[in-house]
Amino acid sequence: MKVNIFENIINHKINTITADELVKYAEQFNIAVNRRQARKIAEYLRGKNVNIFDNSQRSHLVKEIAKVAGPETARELNKLFIQFTKN
Repeated sequence: MKVNIFENIINHKINTITADELVKYAEQFNIAVNRRQARKIAEYLRGKNVNIFDNSQRSHLVKEIAKVAGPETARELNKLFIQFTKN
């Protein structure tokens, strides 16, 4: 599967995102994520090298985030991921 430059940039950002950046994006897209949750999620994402454009990888990631930050936060974060992947 060929991955375009846009997807590479988005995936790189997801895999290196900081808690502050995550909060900023969440606010921009009206998604409820507090700083504590953002910190846990950012720590989890760091170095995972996940392709959020791949539905199965994104689904697995959201399930793992639910374990770290709770199911509601994971659902909210999935909304953010979907915003990032819209063309």
